Amino acid sequence: MARMPRAWDGVALCAPFSTPYQRYSIESAHWWIATALKGSLDAAGLRPDQIDGFSVSSFTLFPDTAVGLTQHLGLCPRWLDHIPMGGASAGVALRRAARAVQAGDAEIVACVAGDTNHIDSFRRLLSSFSRFAMDASYPYGYGGPNASFALLTDRYMAEFGATRKDFGRICVAQRANALKNPGAVMKKPLSLQDYLAARPIADPLALYDCVMPCAGAECFLVMTEEAAARRGLPFARLAAAIERHNAHAEDPIQLRGGWTVDVDTLWQAAGCGPDDIDLVQTYDDYPVIVMMQIEDLGFCAKGEAPAFLRHRDLTVTGDFPHNTSGGQLSAGQAGAAGGFIGMVEAIRQVTGQAGPTQVPGAKRALVSGFGMINYDRGLCSSAAILTEGARA
Repeated sequence: MARMPRAWDGVALCAPFSTPYQRYSIESAHWWIATALKGSLDAAGLRPDQIDGFSVSSFTLFPDTAVGLTQHLGLCPRWLDHIPMGGASAGVALRRAARAVQAGDAEIVACVAGDTNHIDSFRRLLSSFSRFAMDASYPYGYGGPNASFALLTDRYMAEFGATRKDFGRICVAQRANALKNPGAVMKKPLSLQDYLAARPIADPLALYDCVMPCAGAECFLVMTEEAAARRGLPFARLAAAIERHNAHAEDPIQLRGGWTVDVDTLWQAAGCGPDDIDLVQTYDDYPVIVMMQIEDLGFCAKGEAPAFLRHRDLTVTGDFPHNTSGGQLSAGQAGAAGGFIGMVEAIRQVTGQAGPTQVPGAKRALVSGFGMINYDRGLCSSAAILTEGARA
């Protein structure tokens, strides 16, 4: 009997590209996105007119969207997507681009995310982030995500007994990984003592729990495996992908995410389990959400992530490589591109193109995303499993 094809068979991820991040920039989001797109196209040996699908995620692109960028960049796609989902954007972009390629709606989709960081960019972003934030958060003086994640972190610590040292181990390991990444913003070593002694930001969060906004962009291409092989491109295969929005709305405060709804589907589609994964890329704007993803994606039971991670080495050469480029906490958060940093790094890893951050023998990676927090919870979640296709 012939084997039934898996739901995501035939989809290839190619030409991962990251711009070197900058703390501040005088350039526009358009410039950063164009730079990343050109980097992927050059890596694949493609011209802009060969891209017939285009997916964009950006916060500072306003008032433009993906539509405006087609004119700005001289593109003429027959398939277009704009995904304003922050940290969940890469998984969602990949999932939808993969379906477009499988359906024949597009042959090559460029998935790109990028943002600038002018001196006033973050304040302007927060001032119009969402109607929910305007109504429920701002009247109480909550000017951004620090206070919201402080609430989640405090509740997680009270519920499951996590300590600041538990969160600190994540941050310290990611800084060690970032020191190997030439494009990372953070270049100073970080010890656990440094982490614990850092100045407070929003109790129980301190300086190194919080992401550093910066400017940058990330891009990758989605096409069929046949198209990638024909062009001689290294590629990763898509084994599974999920997305979910506004999950568990009945929970009084968020201690789990939308991954729990679809995690069985994810692993069944991929034909593997957590023990088969060589590296993990979680969305990491704050370490508490890393722990939620580790739990909700099946690496351990709910509330057990602190104990699970205490006995593991999260660095590139460790037994549980995690956020191998440094993640957002040490490489930087380039706006919506923060949702792409893990995906682009995972493609590099399973194709053998990660250079100084390469995990030896990496063949299978999990990437998860989380985005759009409104006061007490993030609304969007995504995850994907990538496997080795053709290596560089």
